[in-house]
Amino acid sequence: MTAHTTAHSGTEIATHAAIPPPFPPPLRTTSRSTREADVWTELRAEAEAALIEEPLYAGLIQATVLDQRSLPQALAYRLAHRLGDGDLSRLTMRDLCLSAFEADPHAGAHAVRDLIAIRERDPTCRRYLDPFLFYKGFAALEGYRVAHWLWHQGRATLALHVQSRISEVFGCDIHPAARIGSGVFIDHATGVVIGETTVVADDVSILQSVTLGGNGKESGDRHPKIARGVLLSVGAKVLGNIRVGEGAKVAAAAVVLHEVPAHTTVAGVPARVVSRLSASEAPALSMDQSFGFGDGI
Repeated sequence: MTAHTTAHSGTEIATHAAIPPPFPPPLRTTSRSTREADVWTELRAEAEAALIEEPLYAGLIQATVLDQRSLPQALAYRLAHRLGDGDLSRLTMRDLCLSAFEADPHAGAHAVRDLIAIRERDPTCRRYLDPFLFYKGFAALEGYRVAHWLWHQGRATLALHVQSRISEVFGCDIHPAARIGSGVFIDHATGVVIGETTVVADDVSILQSVTLGGNGKESGDRHPKIARGVLLSVGAKVLGNIRVGEGAKVAAAAVVLHEVPAHTTVAGVPARVVSRLSASEAPALSMDQSFGFGDGI
């Protein structure tokens, strides 16, 4: 069910592999442990504190976090609570999620890196518990991972059901065949659309109302390829089988119809290069959406 990164022409792009390679290091050293056990311990401690902070929510916190034995089990329970419905019960949804997570030895690592991405990049995030319980972007991404696993098991009907529920509940539409790496931050999630043949590498940040779509009725490989460390700002539209290079920044409301060079900022309709970025800059991590009109073309 997972997407992982391999080097391609100097830039890492997510690819599907039967035996995934080790995760590459984050774009910068994080001050937080990336060990699943450490994050799970901290999440449980936050949940225990929240029981005192808000007794009215104690039952859900107890059932979702403190009664679970691991991060993947807690995540399966929470996703089932939010995505289960009359067509597919919460219990059945939990079993599907657990099957997906247990089949993938990297499922916990994906969730950890995605949680850390939120802590590192979202100034409103004060603890792991908040995105775990409430953030639509995190839930949509982890739900997509379940749908992605189902898709590659040949269970397209269930995969599309999960996609539909994610769209209905979170307002975020990710095709289960898309390939998405880890350490990905989908901020707010509302209005995000990611098409079938899209590839998103590790450490990418995607803000609300972003579309990674096709540019017509063509079939086959027809969606964007987003390299590592890219920032896709509010309302950006990237259309067609085009590449956005590593460490690039797509400005708010830009419409991208052509390749984006690595370490550049593009803006406008249609988008054009408006500034160059140093190779050391990491726009997906800084979340800086400003841009300057430098030596653009």
